[in-house]
Amino acid sequence: PIALTWPAHGIAMGRHALSLRRDGVMTAKLVTVFGGTGFLGRHIAQRLVDDGFRVRVAVRHPEAADAALPDSVERVRADVCDATSVPAALEGAEAVVNAVGLYLERRGEAFAATHVDGARRVAEQAANAGIPALVHISGIGVDPASGSRYVRARAAGETAVRDAFGQATILRPSVLFGPGDAFFNSLAQIARMTPVFPLFGHGDTRLQPVYAGDVAAAVAKALVLPAAGGETYELGGPRSYTYCNLIKLLLAQIGLKRALLPVPFVFWEAQAGLMQILPKPPVTHDQIVLMKRDNVPTLGVPGFADLGIEPASVEDILPTYIGPGR
Repeated sequence: PIALTWPAHGIAMGRHALSLRRDGVMTAKLVTVFGGTGFLGRHIAQRLVDDGFRVRVAVRHPEAADAALPDSVERVRADVCDATSVPAALEGAEAVVNAVGLYLERRGEAFAATHVDGARRVAEQAANAGIPALVHISGIGVDPASGSRYVRARAAGETAVRDAFGQATILRPSVLFGPGDAFFNSLAQIARMTPVFPLFGHGDTRLQPVYAGDVAAAVAKALVLPAAGGETYELGGPRSYTYCNLIKLLLAQIGLKRALLPVPFVFWEAQAGLMQILPKPPVTHDQIVLMKRDNVPTLGVPGFADLGIEPASVEDILPTYIGPGR
């Protein structure tokens, strides 16, 4: 169960999802969601539809758009790395969400091109089109001096968005989870394959996983809350855990007993170096850098409470999609 302190549907949200056309007719506001078929993007698209918005997802391969998206969602071809494709995706929109995420660099796909240049392009063209609201998805822990190219690109992307669209709302979620996630599902797969579960270091890095549906709710709220313009929010679940404790929670949920083996980070770094030649390496340098630092909201930075949202816990959601035999 997810408790929200503001209505999820109905008149209270519906009036914010409407706009007045020049001919005097009230119509649902159109929101363009870049990256709307990704793990988080699908949650965002569904939430916006539920709240009465018209939704357009802008993706590179609209013909392969997830069938789980509501039929009412418009699919258009667009690539944030292609300046010529973005304006058409923005045409007629009254709000924009950039949920594009690249987590593994491949040939022709670079962190800087997606998270910096692409983010700037969306923000600039949204500003040029006079669109009043932009929500940009980033992540907790952004740091321009990080040893991770991914983290540095996220930090530079935030700066680029702010420079281009000063009233953009930036959301920084912690580790995302929910049905179909790449976090708990991957860990469960490892646990089922081996009697010994390797930890990053001693497993004492702190994480505050956040349910993707709650981040989607934050996006919807940010689009209708005037005070959210120009603000940055860090979004974590209701409690933090050490990585070791999260593994123990997961093992209990799937009904397995496994020995937990501390593995020095130097070993992980060597493994990442060897595996980088693989098309989809199981561990990367950027992941290791991220696991060396706590990934929890910063004290004093606005979060869910400032948006009037009470986030669900891992214990609330995990049993709905992972368990013995699932």
